[in-house]
Amino acid sequence: MAMPADTNQADAYLATKVLTASPAELRLMLLDGAIKFCTQGRDALEKKNFEGCYNGFSRTRNILVELVGTMKPEPNPDLYNKLSALYMFMISRLLQASHEKNVVKANEVIDLLHFERETWVMAMQKAAQELKGTNVNDPLTAALTAPAQSNTNRPNAPRAVAHPGLAAAAGDGFSSVSFQG
Repeated sequence: MAMPADTNQADAYLATKVLTASPAELRLMLLDGAIKFCTQGRDALEKKNFEGCYNGFSRTRNILVELVGTMKPEPNPDLYNKLSALYMFMISRLLQASHEKNVVKANEVIDLLHFERETWVMAMQKAAQELKGTNVNDPLTAALTAPAQSNTNRPNAPRAVAHPGLAAAAGDGFSSVSFQG
């Protein structure tokens, strides 16, 4: 069966977006995907659709593994260790949520993912401000100086700095973590 033209266009758009994105933008896209799939898994769990739950949580875990795999410990090994531990905690929590059919644990992961995303957006904005002063004219500078989008669908969500593990990441040391492109 042929795929609808809209699906093909959406796939082509996404492929172009991924191929032209900076490493910082790719990381943001991965976080958005993790939030989307974890939410889908949680929603499926609430409806007792265990196959949908498995699919959503599996895709989220795959993204988290990718995020860990693309980080480099240098130049900030302490932050690398904290973020790796956070991602591994989220993976463990997803496994527990799935095994125990526990929506509360799934919600914890979704909240942590939102914290991480908001923190990353703040770091991108801070890096963009720092780069504006250098007058560097390259694609990364352009990408970082573009306004980042935030998820406004969660008006009651705590701010990223409310999470102690991520609060330090919003400080000066965060911009020194590098990701493989």
